[in-house]
Amino acid sequence: MPHDHTHDFDGASPGYRRALLAVIVLNAGLFTIEMTAGALAGSRALQADALDFGADAATYALSLLVIGRAIRTRARVAQLKALSLAVIGLWVLGMALRDALAPGLPRAKVMGVVGALALLANIASVLILMRWRDGDSNVRSVWLCSRNDAIGNLAVMAAALMVAWLNSGWPDLIVAIFMASLFLNASAQILRKARNETRTTSHPHP
Repeated sequence: MPHDHTHDFDGASPGYRRALLAVIVLNAGLFTIEMTAGALAGSRALQADALDFGADAATYALSLLVIGRAIRTRARVAQLKALSLAVIGLWVLGMALRDALAPGLPRAKVMGVVGALALLANIASVLILMRWRDGDSNVRSVWLCSRNDAIGNLAVMAAALMVAWLNSGWPDLIVAIFMASLFLNASAQILRKARNETRTTSHPHP
């Protein structure tokens, strides 16, 4: 029985398509839940995580559309996803730094409950995508985004505990800045892999 799990797997298998569709549904649902909860709780960390869910749902849908296309096309889509991550990272960083001038007090209980729900959804996504984590730039970007989401959810829950313990909004802002750095790091990794793939197609081996 052939294995999908190869270094340059391009996503062209029914199993991967089904897995990606399931993850898209999870991300779209959590985007709505977390964005609403983040606004109600006054939490930048929750809003940052919600934006990541929304961007993931949109870019995963693009990934699904380009499965089976030429490697250059897949690499271009991966670059688009990387740039969207960079934009989100910079926006979150800017908002967190602005709020640092007058930090508010988020509702820790809402942060903790919604963060736990989001963590469960992301653990499910990571487990669904685990066997396809080492594919081309398009497949790799899906894995990196899901992994970062799970890390971000743990950070949001930690922030909720610290907000409640210290009665301060600073842990929320610190986690938002940490998540922004995750977005920027993943963006750099995806751009580097996609650039290597476009170079390979521009200069094929004889």
